[in-house]
Amino acid sequence: MSNTIDELLAGLDLPAKIELISGANFFRFAGDPSIGLAEMPVSDGPSGVRGEQWDERDPSVSLPSGTALAATWDRELLTEIGALIAAEARRKDVYAVLGPTINLHRSPLGGRHFECFSEDPLLTAEIAAAYVRSVQAHGVSACPKHYVANDSETERFTADVIASERTLRELYLYPFERSVQAGAWMIMAAYNSVNGVTMTENDLLDEPLKGEWGFDGVVVSDWTAVRSTLGAAKGNDLAMPGPWEAWGKPLEEAVRAGQVPESAIDEKVRRILRFAERVGALNGTPRQAPAFTDAAAQQLVRTAAAKAMVLASNDGTLPLNKPAGVALLGSAAAEPRFMGGGSATVIPSHTTSPLEGLSQALPVVYTPGVHLSENMLPVPLDLITDPETGTPGLDLRYLDGDTLLDQEHRTAGALMLFGNANALRAKTIELRGRLRADVAGEWRIGFAGVGTLSLTLDGEQVLEENVVPAGADPVEMLLNPPQRSVTRTLAAGQEVDMLVRMVPGGGFPAMGITCAVGRPRRSADEEFAAAVELARTSEVAVVVVGTTEQIESEGFDRTTLRLPGRQDELVAAVAAVNPRTVVVVNSGSPVEMPWRDDVAAVLLTWFPGQEFGAALADVLTGAAEPGGRLPTTWPRTIDEVPVLNTKPAADNALPYEEGIHIGYRAWLKSGVAPAYPFGHGLGYTSWELADLKVSGRTATVSVRNTGARPGRQVVQAYLSRSVSTVDRPVRWLSGFAAVEAAPGETVTATIELPQRSFEHWTDQGWTVEPGAFTLHIGTSVTDLPLTADIG
Repeated sequence: MSNTIDELLAGLDLPAKIELISGANFFRFAGDPSIGLAEMPVSDGPSGVRGEQWDERDPSVSLPSGTALAATWDRELLTEIGALIAAEARRKDVYAVLGPTINLHRSPLGGRHFECFSEDPLLTAEIAAAYVRSVQAHGVSACPKHYVANDSETERFTADVIASERTLRELYLYPFERSVQAGAWMIMAAYNSVNGVTMTENDLLDEPLKGEWGFDGVVVSDWTAVRSTLGAAKGNDLAMPGPWEAWGKPLEEAVRAGQVPESAIDEKVRRILRFAERVGALNGTPRQAPAFTDAAAQQLVRTAAAKAMVLASNDGTLPLNKPAGVALLGSAAAEPRFMGGGSATVIPSHTTSPLEGLSQALPVVYTPGVHLSENMLPVPLDLITDPETGTPGLDLRYLDGDTLLDQEHRTAGALMLFGNANALRAKTIELRGRLRADVAGEWRIGFAGVGTLSLTLDGEQVLEENVVPAGADPVEMLLNPPQRSVTRTLAAGQEVDMLVRMVPGGGFPAMGITCAVGRPRRSADEEFAAAVELARTSEVAVVVVGTTEQIESEGFDRTTLRLPGRQDELVAAVAAVNPRTVVVVNSGSPVEMPWRDDVAAVLLTWFPGQEFGAALADVLTGAAEPGGRLPTTWPRTIDEVPVLNTKPAADNALPYEEGIHIGYRAWLKSGVAPAYPFGHGLGYTSWELADLKVSGRTATVSVRNTGARPGRQVVQAYLSRSVSTVDRPVRWLSGFAAVEAAPGETVTATIELPQRSFEHWTDQGWTVEPGAFTLHIGTSVTDLPLTADIG
């Protein structure tokens, strides 16, 4: 392979080589026909493969969030998920998916907490390795990100993480090390700095990544993270997006002036050519991944979502056994969060909300009780008609003055236009539709976008404004643009012609355009009272609570762990009138639950992907067991969280003063009991663990299902050291195994304990402290009935 690549490299002059080390455009790596190198589209990929553009006409499968996948503790499931991701990538002509996100849950406030797997490095590493192996087994590259210590979003472009080498090695680097061992073909370098040096120029790209670990793939920058021309000599190989100005003519001049050795450029190109050969873009064709029918993809997502749901508490109310009536409450029951915000966003062909899913399985009556947001929603497809086609949807026009450049029938109220070729050349963009009011009352009608926008209703312009974004983060601007609206009182069945016109401006390209509506609502107090009364008169109350895109997303961190609006108040009021109150928590990361001891059951669903409603119905009725175990600690209150800060100081420094003590390690050190500990999760049966045996680095345990239903249990192994010469966690995860058993059946859980879990980092490298460790076996970090000494 190397000879062929060196021969191809020899045929490239310096400008051609420099062209290959930055992208061809926003989501495409450059090619060179002269050497048989195709351009290579890539796509964000943590929770589905979007493709190069956001377009509802080319939908994507929406997968459970990172926290949900890790909550399964299921390597085999990740193998299936990886195959689906690869199939989606090939369907969309994508050579690499930009995922998984394997930063750690250092603080529950982290904005992309939902996108990452776990607070524990070993669990993160195991899930990541399974993801990487499976996706790449089908000829599509994974891209673990963001190397390294990009564990929060506040000032993410400039934050400087200050961490010891031991902290980096044992925690934050370990999932990347395991991903490289799993064969990762690409790693993404982060925006932040570590110990004073921005990551695209940091020595950590050389050691341990390319040196000690032997990584022979491509280090790609996070988008715009390449900061300087002379930094090209460092470990970053590919600057995205492209063409990247700092790596164009200035880099060629720097090489010719002897400031950057051409050999450094050659090494980057070798890595890119090796990558291209692996994904079938160099004198070859991409390998075909296994095809998934829509039904098969939906079933896999449904199964994964149910397996990820964590039953945090249950007094026996769940599973529901044919209740006479169910009060379904909460705004999130009808308008849930299927996925996290930011670059993890995809557009699925369909979704099932809790309201839709439960209505198919149970006698449900619904009212929201509270509203999470005053924001309008993109106009629903069943309320808008394209005046050109007479079919559900909208008419999108691209104009240059009076010249019509192009026209499209679109089937979504919110359109992402970033990177759209027509939008880039249009001076004006128009979105037209005929709105039908399905209920009488006061409607809000408006738009969302950035630029000069106007709204025309029935031929009369009623609104015009130059809209500028509230913040500077481009992801926030793209996915949560400012909204403007007017109110109109409409009769049921009344129709209104809508025209939203946008003139991009203010230095921003056409990011997106939205026709938005707010349907009539009861007053807040009337709605709240109606929900409580419905709960009082129903056999069971199911309250779905959750977060919003303005709380959990890319580009910012949270400032509180409280649920937004009056959701806590609603749960407390419902629980006071109905002792059979089940609370479903639709958040990607921990929230405070002050009512948790006053309700019959608490079910944590994360952001579960497009089959949320169907999977939730499966779990609540007992058709499927809630199979999840917590991949991260859930606190009682924010004040008790031992590691919380995500805000850099004035000098950009963000010290990781806690060292190796994050997550459950920090909780154990503090001595404070959280609401729900790491590894915790109930099912619909009971278990007994016995007969722990240890042979070398392998532990076996007999696991008996003592209940009346089949079930699944995750057996967890932790190590401790009662006397040690080094600072250690009270306990730390060393391995785990998931087992399934029928009622009364006994099975054996076999847990491999990696050598690394016994080692600690010193100035001389990895070492094992002499003497015995204690092995603890159980079902959470605080429920460990079996112990043994292990050397």
